[in-house]
Amino acid sequence: MATVREATHDLLRALGLTTVFGNPGSTEEPFLADFPSDFRYVHALQEASAVAMADGYAQGTGRPAHVNLHTAPGVGNGMGNLVTAWHNRTPLIVSAGQQTREMLLIEPRLASPRAVELPQPYVKWAHEPTRAQDIPAAFMRAYATAVQPPAGPVFLSLPMDDWDRVAGPPPQVRTVATRFGPDPDRLRGFATALAASRAPALVLGAAVDRAGAWPAAVALAERLAAPVWAAPAPERAVFPERHPLFRGVLPYAIGPLSEALRGHDTVLVVGAPVFRYYPHVPGDFLPEGTRLLHVTDDPDEAGRAPVGESLLGDAGLTMAALRELLPPSDRPTPPPREPPPEPELTDPPGADTLFGALAAAWPADGVLVQESPSNLSALRRRLRIDRPRSYFTMASGGLGFGLPAAVGLALAERDTGRGRPVVAVIGDGSFHYSVQALWTAARLRLPLPVVVPVNQQYAILKAFAELKHTPGVPALDLPGLDVTAVARGYGCAAEVVSPDRLGAALADALAADRPTVLAAPISTEVPRIL
Repeated sequence: MATVREATHDLLRALGLTTVFGNPGSTEEPFLADFPSDFRYVHALQEASAVAMADGYAQGTGRPAHVNLHTAPGVGNGMGNLVTAWHNRTPLIVSAGQQTREMLLIEPRLASPRAVELPQPYVKWAHEPTRAQDIPAAFMRAYATAVQPPAGPVFLSLPMDDWDRVAGPPPQVRTVATRFGPDPDRLRGFATALAASRAPALVLGAAVDRAGAWPAAVALAERLAAPVWAAPAPERAVFPERHPLFRGVLPYAIGPLSEALRGHDTVLVVGAPVFRYYPHVPGDFLPEGTRLLHVTDDPDEAGRAPVGESLLGDAGLTMAALRELLPPSDRPTPPPREPPPEPELTDPPGADTLFGALAAAWPADGVLVQESPSNLSALRRRLRIDRPRSYFTMASGGLGFGLPAAVGLALAERDTGRGRPVVAVIGDGSFHYSVQALWTAARLRLPLPVVVPVNQQYAILKAFAELKHTPGVPALDLPGLDVTAVARGYGCAAEVVSPDRLGAALADALAADRPTVLAAPISTEVPRIL
């Protein structure tokens, strides 16, 4: 008779979940015992890095990923990036060890007394099986739950003495729907409103990229002759950014966002919340007389929107259907946005100068992972993304995702055979949140360049302090950090680069057989938040 461990391995194999991300702990060793030769364990040095690596891998492959954490302390370590996975809509199966069932009543060391509550509300489903024999079926349910829209992480707490028990009958390997179309009557109503609009605008969110719907977005925008914005703080690029209809990213505060949409009588939002706001700058949610139409695959997202009329449906299916219902527009095509001005030359250089050099050297099929909040506006000004699934960041606003996610994405590019070059841009503050991920990248021999703008401060927090008039906040400077020395200690190549040297250094890093950290000193000038 098969053991629970063997039955679970068989199910995971059937589901294509033979890569496991994690950091092994004593409560997980019974699951990892006799680890199958056709499985791969991606070893992270800390659980936060394991979760973000799995997130990046899942987004890169377009399939769920499995991350195995230690009991309560390890789940706690991973929670920050679990929050990000929830907001990223990433299908993750998060399993964690639990103490031996026989001792749970007395709550021994490493017991998790309320295990299924610990990761909530940032999982779609959390479960600790009542019987050891239920573990394989619980994994099947976890998989089916994680991939259905809106996709997201799920959690299983698994007692360590269950794995050698005799398994029951294996669960049926099932498939489930991952996309659904819009209600046809409501869809026609949206189409009628857009056809009658004098000056429509499109606002697109990350679900457009997740659905592989860039062609549908371009076709709809051109049919409407409407300008296109990315929703505030997007975790994916949503539209070809050199297209003449693209206007950039909307500001993420209420008043400024409303002002940016002034002049449009109808705003169609597809695949984004309405809206992701921060900081609080009061104002009207929409300009007077503007109607908002919202397409989302998430009923909760539709429910909490402060304005607008919602239509539930997959972003790509809905946009394609809308285009078929709309007549060609006789509106004049709006003029393209103005190019950014040439950056001012300073010593040390500003972020615009650095990212202008990065854009000049950017590989045509490059994938950008960024976590440099204070420099984000400059990065998006200078480096335009024109290919789908080529830009990734954290939807949560929490730091520590970008560096390990880049490792997961680079591994996904290798495993899928696409082989696109992955480049990370990580601020020197963000860099240290999950710096352990460099070791994993080095062990995997990933040619991952990590560009680190070094301004020796939490510049984004200084900008918030200026906006909110909170002087004298402590701990906003970061003196005495040697990024290159840390990188070398984890097995990476590393050097300090200027903008003039960045292009050659990037080419060398992409041709290497290990990660390369490129520390780039930049101006300490604090950018404005809005």
